Amino acid sequence: ERCVPEPRREAAGQGPAHGPGALQDILSEEDEQDRVPLQKLKLLGESQELKDLLLNPHLRQLLLTLDQAQDKSSLLRRLMQEPLFVEFADCCLSIVEPPEKENVLPE
Repeated sequence: ERCVPEPRREAAGQGPAHGPGALQDILSEEDEQDRVPLQKLKLLGESQELKDLLLNPHLRQLLLTLDQAQDKSSLLRRLMQEPLFVEFADCCLSIVEPPEKENVLPE
């Protein structure tokens, strides 16, 4: 008998789900432009403003509903009419895509 558990075996031809190339396998070229680097994703976890928003039970329920939805695209369109969800989305975007400074010449 062996006392050491055997490592989980991945599906043939696939690397570990948490490996560096895992996302590349599931993202199409169109999705590639929407990819957020891991470093910027970590900034989301460090944002106090975002943490404060996530304390709202209504927002948490909206996010759970979205996560469990079969048709995420149409639900997302509806949620973007909800001010609380828009505030959450804007907060996330401001963290991962900070506004660029305008290239305006001083007059």
